[in-house]
Amino acid sequence: MNSLDRLIKEKLQREIQAKTRRHFIKDCVAGMGGLALGSFFMSCNSFLGNKDNAKIALTERDINPLASMAPPFPAKVKSVIYLHMAGAPSQLEMFDYKPTLHKLNNQACPQSLLEGKKFAFIRGVPKLLGPQAEFKQHGESGNWVSNFLPHFSKVVDEVAFLKAVNTDQFNHGPAQLFMHTGSPRLGRPSIGSWVTYGLGSENQNLPGFVVLTSGGKTPDAGKSVWGSGFLPSVYQGVQCRSKGDPVLYIDDPKGITRNLKKSTIDAINNINKKEFDEYSDPEILARINQYEMAYRMQTAVPEVMNINNEPEHIKEMYGVQPGKESFANNCLLARKLVEDGVRFVQLFDWGWDSHGTGHDTAVDLGLRNKCTEIDRPMSALLLDLKQRGLLDETLVVWGGEFGRTPMQENREGQEMAYKGRDHHGDAFTMWMAGGGIKKGASWGLTDEIGFSALEGQVSVHDVHATMMHLLGFDHEQFTFDFQGRPFRLTDVEGHVIHEILA
Repeated sequence: MNSLDRLIKEKLQREIQAKTRRHFIKDCVAGMGGLALGSFFMSCNSFLGNKDNAKIALTERDINPLASMAPPFPAKVKSVIYLHMAGAPSQLEMFDYKPTLHKLNNQACPQSLLEGKKFAFIRGVPKLLGPQAEFKQHGESGNWVSNFLPHFSKVVDEVAFLKAVNTDQFNHGPAQLFMHTGSPRLGRPSIGSWVTYGLGSENQNLPGFVVLTSGGKTPDAGKSVWGSGFLPSVYQGVQCRSKGDPVLYIDDPKGITRNLKKSTIDAINNINKKEFDEYSDPEILARINQYEMAYRMQTAVPEVMNINNEPEHIKEMYGVQPGKESFANNCLLARKLVEDGVRFVQLFDWGWDSHGTGHDTAVDLGLRNKCTEIDRPMSALLLDLKQRGLLDETLVVWGGEFGRTPMQENREGQEMAYKGRDHHGDAFTMWMAGGGIKKGASWGLTDEIGFSALEGQVSVHDVHATMMHLLGFDHEQFTFDFQGRPFRLTDVEGHVIHEILA
């Protein structure tokens, strides 16, 4: 069967399928009832219905989903760079100094701390583990930073710490989903998707939401942490690579010119437009936009993702490794992307699961190495944004999916050869910097061993509400109708953390 015969067969098959659906709706009472109910609830999309209604409801935003939009309220920032340390870094070796824990090192953990608590691997009665780093106060703020982060200690006055972030999730996958979608279960849009849905992109030649990974693996929750959930798929994160071609198949095959490529896309989208006229499915509009975006990206992406054209002193400041996948490369790329109008840049760095099962996961060995990998580039990112006047309009967020226990992990009740800490969601540290953030602030206080919050406890929903506030949204009003009810990033919770706002 030749290509033409296959196309004719496919066309006939699609026509038969369409007629079969119409026949079912026409003759089946239950089918008509379901259709009526779906119309009553506006189905999953606000402009579905008959063809005339779809044409009336369609706006310029429907045709161009990434068109730049102003937020409903005055915004402090217009873009976000989110640095996520996948695996959960230990706050007790980085930011939350506990001298009492040092004194209690190697003593049995009080039973009162273990009762009613769930741990991923701790069994029986573990021993307390003192900080495996040395701490000093830095800057005018006097915030504590360990010797694992010598570069970051010099920019500590630029950030605001949240010392008592809480999550009820203690396994990586659900906790990462919760941190990035507001729910520990699959199906919700990521925060980057919400932001691009609400604001669009300032650069129509680049995606509004870009994802960069390092550490050799993607997060445990997979690509769902940058998925669009029930939002149109055009708002999902676009993963780019810092090694090799930034996007697979970015170059046209030999013999294919730009004009021929454009003609091909025009032909495909003409078919898609006819399909939309027939079925009024908004995903078809997303597909049209994605074809157009892919065409424009072929010119824009290679330029913005090229770190070789950066001045040598900038490359030295970040410690980049051209041609390799690295967190340093991704930090520099994040600056270039927001400088070029990308709305949300998400960096995932894998390898922070410090259980002490080996050298690489020990809090006194592997964790120190991971801190060395991020210390210089994340500090350079803040300085570079500031010297370019971009920090005032960019929000930088740093954190993991939860924290680590003040007890040493005793996997299955056995003493381990390396020093490690188990998962802990009761209280851990995050920080923010940029427009609207109070420089040098610190909010939240944990007990003398860093186990529980004493004051200033904030939730994941509170973190999301604060981010949305800085972008110009009321998180309670920013919703999307799905399955008959309005959904929002913060579900039915969340409060803005005013204590860290300027």
